[in-house]
Amino acid sequence: MTLVLFGLFFLFMLLGVPIAFAIGASTLYALHQSGVPLMVVTQQMFQGINSFALVAVPMFILAGDLMAQGRVSEKLVNFADALVGFMRGGLSVVSVMAGMFFAAISGSGAATTAAVGSSLVPELKRKGYEPASAASLIAASGTIGVVIPPSVPMIIYAVIAQQSVSKLFLNGFIPGVAMGLGLMAIAIVQAYRRQYPHGTALSLATIWRTLKDASWGLMTPVIILGGIFSGIFTPSEAAVVAVNYALLVSLFVYRDLTPKAVYHVLIRSAITTSVIMLVIAMSAVLSWTLSSWQVPGAIAQSVLSLSTNPFVIMLLVVGVILLTGVFIETASALIILTPVLLPLVLQLGIDPIHFGLIIVMGLAIGMITPPVAINLYVASSVTQLPLERITRAIIPYLLGLIGVLLLVVYVPMLLGWSGG
Repeated sequence: MTLVLFGLFFLFMLLGVPIAFAIGASTLYALHQSGVPLMVVTQQMFQGINSFALVAVPMFILAGDLMAQGRVSEKLVNFADALVGFMRGGLSVVSVMAGMFFAAISGSGAATTAAVGSSLVPELKRKGYEPASAASLIAASGTIGVVIPPSVPMIIYAVIAQQSVSKLFLNGFIPGVAMGLGLMAIAIVQAYRRQYPHGTALSLATIWRTLKDASWGLMTPVIILGGIFSGIFTPSEAAVVAVNYALLVSLFVYRDLTPKAVYHVLIRSAITTSVIMLVIAMSAVLSWTLSSWQVPGAIAQSVLSLSTNPFVIMLLVVGVILLTGVFIETASALIILTPVLLPLVLQLGIDPIHFGLIIVMGLAIGMITPPVAINLYVASSVTQLPLERITRAIIPYLLGLIGVLLLVVYVPMLLGWSGG
């Protein structure tokens, strides 16, 4: 019956059925054929979203949308330009640094890509940067949005794996920064190869002016993460604080959002949240079904029978994560893979917090691997470039991010892993 379940799931995916309904329909049919009372479906759907930690998901989405809609992203880009724009191909490095700054605010890869792209694309075109390469770099930088905390996928993983959101956030900083440094290194090499121009001249006065302008946005992660790590509030409460702070800055400090614009942001965020929550609810039924049939344990034993070498097994695990990210969007893949792979990595002695970073980073890379590559679609929309051109240009950045992921898997001490 497990084969029937997965067979139906992939069939629905090939037919273009939305992921939530593909999961729900295939699981419902398998449970019905197994004689399980279908009351279980509604019970597990409710149980799957009945978590206080998940309150943070819609709030962080809303906070990120509010910041992206206003002038916060523009001011962060200006500050990044003042810091590193003097280098050859400085705007490429600015793209990555601005992505890292906004990642510490939004918790969303798509929001990070849209915010940085809309602010930088016109200037990149004006300075003569290769359009597809610039767009692909912005899309690749967007992957950092779900690794540097706050991170919506980390919250989802924490709920499924019953781990601490705060510990995941604490350990997400250095891997996220490592991703950014890797992208910067590739961007600098390409800048010298293509003879991109130098950018804004280095000036302490400009740095100080842009820092003051961007300070309200830069204070967002300080307030959110400082409050969490100091114990003043929980991650869920921090998300609500982030929304209130974003409203305060956008409406009364920068005054770049009107009440009507806030209303439209609320609607857009509610739609995004409803999609994620429906996926979580449906996936909870699938996870319960697989656990009831002891599928995760069987998969773990099957993989362990292939090799006793933990390096080889972790390479297989990373391959599964990356391949899944190609075809399934991040939240869905996270909910499907975590119950299956977590028992396996625990048998290898991998800390569940460490594995949480691995799976979030791996699925973040899926945001730039077609066909389900939301960051590429956003970059294509912002730049008005065909998806095919951006996809070809993304390859160097994709390989760089995979290299950083393998470092996190095999040499976590280099990235400051502090343990769970």
